[in-house]
Amino acid sequence: MKISLCIITKNEESNLRRCLTSVALVVDEIIVVDSGSTDGTEEVAREFGAQWVHQDWLGFMAQKNHALSLANHDWVLSLDADEALSGDLFSELLTLKEVRFPEGIIGFSLPRCVLYEGKWIRRGDWYPDRLVRLFKNGVGKFAGGKVHERLEIEGAVQELEGELEHHSFRDVVDHWSRCETYAQLWAEMKFEEGKKVSRLDGSIHAAIRWVRGYLLRGGFLDGVQGWQIARLNSREVRLKYRLLRQMNIAARE
Repeated sequence: MKISLCIITKNEESNLRRCLTSVALVVDEIIVVDSGSTDGTEEVAREFGAQWVHQDWLGFMAQKNHALSLANHDWVLSLDADEALSGDLFSELLTLKEVRFPEGIIGFSLPRCVLYEGKWIRRGDWYPDRLVRLFKNGVGKFAGGKVHERLEIEGAVQELEGELEHHSFRDVVDHWSRCETYAQLWAEMKFEEGKKVSRLDGSIHAAIRWVRGYLLRGGFLDGVQGWQIARLNSREVRLKYRLLRQMNIAARE
C-alpha cells in the first residue's frame, strides 16, 4: 500500500510541522494545496519534501477535492493541518502498509480526539467523531455546503482504533470566534436553501444540544472543559438560528 497525504493550508506554520512529523514515515507522497500563506507554511512543507501547490480559495469542499485530484498513489490520507497521528494510529497505519486486508475494503475510519484547554476530550458531542480519512484513490470526494464538509464514499469501511489527534482551538476565545464563523456560514447556507425558523427554534435546539452533549453523552465527566464545550456548543446553536431568523425577517421587509 502506497499512500498520498493531501492537506490544504493557509498560514498553518504553527500546526503543519506537528502534523507532518507524525505522518512522514507512513506516507509516500505529501501534497500541500495552499491558498495564500504569508507565514512560514511553505518552508515547513518543503522541509518534508512536499509537493507545494498554490490554489486560490475555492471553499473547503472544492479545495479539498482539488488536493485529492493531485494524488498519485492508490490510497489517500486526507488530513487537516491541525491534526496529527497518535502513536497508536501511526502503528496501525504502518501495519496496514505491510499486510493484506480483506478484499472489498475501500476506506478506513478514524476516531478523532480534540485537545481542549490542556485536556483530551473523550466524551460529549466531540468524541469519537469517526471520520473516513484513509481511502482508495478515486472512490471518495468531499461534499457539503459552506461549513462541515464530509467525505462521501460508497463501499466497505473498516474501523481503526488509533486516534487522530485534533489540536483545534488555541483557547476559549478562539473557540468562540470559530463558533461565530460557523454559525454565520450555516445561517447563510440554510437561508439560501429557503429554510424558515420560528422565534423558539433556537432556544429549543440549543437546549437539546446541551442536554445531549453534557448529560446524555457524558460531557460532565470532562470537568471544566466539558462544561465549557457544552456551553459554547449550545450558544453557537442559538446564534445560528437567530442569524437565520434575522435573514428571513430582512428578506420579507
